[in-house]
Amino acid sequence: MSEDASATRTLSRRRFLGRCLGAGTAAAGLLLAPGVWLLHGGGAAAAAADGEPGPDRTRSSPRSPRWGLLIDTQRCSAECSACIDACQEENGWPEPEHPQQDPQWIRKVTVRGPGDSERSLPMLCQHCQNPPCASVCPTRATFRRADGIVLVDKHRCIGCRYCMIACPFQVRFMPQRPVAEASPNHPRGKGAAEGCTLCVHRVDRGQQPACVERCAADGHGALLFGDLNDPGSALSEALRDYGGAPLRSDLGLAARVHYRGLS
Repeated sequence: MSEDASATRTLSRRRFLGRCLGAGTAAAGLLLAPGVWLLHGGGAAAAAADGEPGPDRTRSSPRSPRWGLLIDTQRCSAECSACIDACQEENGWPEPEHPQQDPQWIRKVTVRGPGDSERSLPMLCQHCQNPPCASVCPTRATFRRADGIVLVDKHRCIGCRYCMIACPFQVRFMPQRPVAEASPNHPRGKGAAEGCTLCVHRVDRGQQPACVERCAADGHGALLFGDLNDPGSALSEALRDYGGAPLRSDLGLAARVHYRGLS
């Protein structure tokens, strides 16, 4: 890489992180969609993306799936914690003592939409097609698989926290305390970033993510997981027939998690 190209890339990354930090101090809320603001459960305001695509670690094929998730906010109750409980049990992260530091792969937040209407919804990694967390990672520890799932390579992560700063949805965490009993489904420890994996170990076995399975078992049916590349999948049909949109579509992240009922 030439010196000019290297300098341009460094400047782009600094500009991106500067916008992230500036947004956090200039605004008091998180704009999730046009007219929709986060009220409870979040923190600093969203950042903008720099347009650099996240790296793929696997090759895609014409038949590769593109996994996505649809969350129906009209079916999601503020009192329900089924998805959170299932995620904790499946992936082994403890109840957070400090929510902004301890891992919390999925959390319930309250948003206000048009006409001051309020909705409760789960917030998790949005598994973006253009993930800013991957764009700013200096070791390429954060990567996007060909099927769209965004993961962290714990052997490459150096704990710099760039991905935490870059994430517009604040769904990346750095464990601050030792974990006595790590789940075999997700070995983890202090010093490496982590977040929702869509239960990749289950998906690779042909199963549903734990949150989706628990939500259905409890009779809520607020979460629908499927292949966005398959026009005949239940997810594709639901999006086509009833609609749904990603959060912060204006950032151009092409998130794979869609929400229904926010407009």
